[in-house]
Amino acid sequence: MHRKTAVVLGATGLIGRHLVQELLENEFFSKVRILVRRAIPIQHPKADIQIVNFKDEKDIAAKLDIGDVIFCCVGTTRKKVKGNKTAYRQVDYDIPIITARLGVQHGFSQFFLVSAIGANPLSANFYLQLKGCVEEDVAAFPFEAIHIFRPSVLLGKREEFRLGERIGGALMQAFSFLLNGSWRKYKPIHASQVAHAMVTFANAGIAGVHVHEYDDMVTRHQHLQSPPLF
Repeated sequence: MHRKTAVVLGATGLIGRHLVQELLENEFFSKVRILVRRAIPIQHPKADIQIVNFKDEKDIAAKLDIGDVIFCCVGTTRKKVKGNKTAYRQVDYDIPIITARLGVQHGFSQFFLVSAIGANPLSANFYLQLKGCVEEDVAAFPFEAIHIFRPSVLLGKREEFRLGERIGGALMQAFSFLLNGSWRKYKPIHASQVAHAMVTFANAGIAGVHVHEYDDMVTRHQHLQSPPLF
């Protein structure tokens, strides 16, 4: 059995924190290289924490090194970038695209991207348009497998308090039972479920480009508990 090396970007976010824990506990991964802007308090024999200047492509390349699977969970908020769309794009578009390109050059076989429900490069909404552009451009890279995850409202405890998101999550949970049929993809989902699905699909080694929405993340991945194919 080939035990893989994973690289995680966005490890301090809601999905990223669960993802790192999943990978550290997963027998199919022997090393988890975590690319972060500043030191984080993780001590584990499989963890390889690398402090990266994400504005320096050479530094990203050096810290990325070689491996098998890249998990990209990066994302910012309008509040963090003070409404600056250029700064928003530098995080949500530039980092995933640069990392994907370098990943191909460094021999990685799989790329996993956290996007958002409703992502569409033709959307009139800046956020959804940006996510759609990222998806479209990532999907063009020649990885053996590309998996794009589109969660709706994320549930779970964040390190930072977001009032609007907290209220929205509570409302979505309350009325989730009404979201059926084509609306099921908008159901709220726990960040831990997204992370677990990502690791399961990585282990299954399904080739090609795949987009995963609610049902894939909470149901379909449960039938893929198999050794890695790559």
